[in-house]
Amino acid sequence: MAKRCGLIAGNGRFPFLVLEGARAAGVEMVVAAISEETDPRIAELASSIEWISVGHLGKLIRFFRKEGVEQAIMAGQVRHVQIFRLSALPDLRMARMLARLKRRNTDALIGAVASELESEGIRLIDSTTYLQPLLAREGVLTRRAPDKNEQADMDYGREVATELARLDLGQTIVVKNQAVVALEAMEGTDATIRRAAELVRGRPLTVIKVAKPNQDMRFDVPVIGLQTIETLVACHVTAVSLTADKTLIFDRQETLEAANRHRIAIVAR
Repeated sequence: MAKRCGLIAGNGRFPFLVLEGARAAGVEMVVAAISEETDPRIAELASSIEWISVGHLGKLIRFFRKEGVEQAIMAGQVRHVQIFRLSALPDLRMARMLARLKRRNTDALIGAVASELESEGIRLIDSTTYLQPLLAREGVLTRRAPDKNEQADMDYGREVATELARLDLGQTIVVKNQAVVALEAMEGTDATIRRAAELVRGRPLTVIKVAKPNQDMRFDVPVIGLQTIETLVACHVTAVSLTADKTLIFDRQETLEAANRHRIAIVAR
């Protein structure tokens, strides 16, 4: 493993956890922080940092090359909708890349960025490289297992959610009585759950969050954490199904303890 690695940092806890894990492994991280997304406090932890716009691919590559980076990790969400905002006006390198794309879904966009980096000798590696203890392992993760109705919703929902993920539309669905209440698109997991809760008006729900059938672990890995639990409680979600070995649980102990306090069943399959 290289002793110096680049980090393309988006929003949320993900980049901070990667920095902590890399430091524990004795790896120095060079950070390219997305100015529209990244928490400014990340500058306190980085050995070297460059702030870039989400559309500034050329600047990203120049920074990593200047720092001698040959491997990089992408961590933290960069919201797809940023592509459509004025703040994301692309530089020449990004504009040329976008012009070659037939589609602009998540896989196409991030995959194209990965290819551009690799063409410059910068290889994207598994985003969970330094976070293996946070991966959800198979089985019931909480004290309470799902009841018969929740299990039926999970069994039905996994097939639907997997198809949604295969189409690269989203990774989360919300189910009630083996009927889909809400499907995720660009809005993200929490917004999808809140929309479902508004539709059923306080009735209990089951959430299914899956990895893509051929999940590329370099990017867009499913994540839950304490904020997710807060949303589940507020929206009367009683059970959650995750994809084992391909979903990260941030603040794992605290997150599962919070789920236990609220009697939410969490299962990884």
